[in-house]
Amino acid sequence: MSTLKHHLPECILDLRATLGEGPVWSEAEKSLYFVDIIAAKVHRFTPESGEHKTWDAPDRLGFLLPVANGTFLAGLRDGLHGFDPESGDFEAGPEIEPERPDNRLNDGCVDPLGRVWFGTMDDGEEEPTGSIYRVVHTEDGLEITHHNEGYIVSNGPAVSPCGRVLYVCHSPKQTIYAFDVDENGDLSNERVFATLTKGYPDGIVTDSEGNLWCGTWGGGRVARFRSDGTELPSIDMPVTNVTKVAFGGDDLKTVFVTTARKGLDEDVLAKEPQAGSLFAFRTDIAGVPQNQFQLND
Repeated sequence: MSTLKHHLPECILDLRATLGEGPVWSEAEKSLYFVDIIAAKVHRFTPESGEHKTWDAPDRLGFLLPVANGTFLAGLRDGLHGFDPESGDFEAGPEIEPERPDNRLNDGCVDPLGRVWFGTMDDGEEEPTGSIYRVVHTEDGLEITHHNEGYIVSNGPAVSPCGRVLYVCHSPKQTIYAFDVDENGDLSNERVFATLTKGYPDGIVTDSEGNLWCGTWGGGRVARFRSDGTELPSIDMPVTNVTKVAFGGDDLKTVFVTTARKGLDEDVLAKEPQAGSLFAFRTDIAGVPQNQFQLND
């Protein structure tokens, strides 16, 4: 693989979000969308112009994923919703785990076949009540399949560029798991992909070479792994809680990094005033173009 060359991470939006998460690059808009889970906000930042737009969500939202028709699929606390950035409206969809009122939806991704994968978690971060789900769109609406359970805080997930491997973080266990994915979207061969010793694995994405990039909660860095689980040199960040990265820009070699202020005491925040802000740096490894949730009408 090529040698990583990068500039030092720079703060490009001094937002100071409570829990910035879920960045996705919109090639059509040349903009980055991301969320503040706790503040229930959707953000859109356009690097070229510096324009920053914000929408209010009806509840906490863990992810925002692009749909092929130009809207987004949003994972709110209680279920899946549609979000239209033109109107700013959210449209309620199916509830997820209504029998578990202490759970909420967390992170999600879209695979190369246009399927959505997302996880749930215990909002109190104590009980192993979280699960992993797959979503496809059919003529009858959203088809939601339960796949895996036992997570206190599920994070990621992410898929390999070929779409045949699914990665999922169990954050409190500092562990990233890998699963084989068949053509029907069924999972098998669960295995430990990597274990962190500094910080907790948060959001994850893969690049065009198949490497996995992992935000580290409490770790102050972006950890990186080859596809065989071998750890690569990490990228040090100027803040403690690093949540997730997204590749963007015309060449997909700009790395955008969301961060969080949640859980940091006043002494730490005094040293890290830009905690919760949006950062970026350049890399010589291109990302993978953002997949879109496919509508099969």
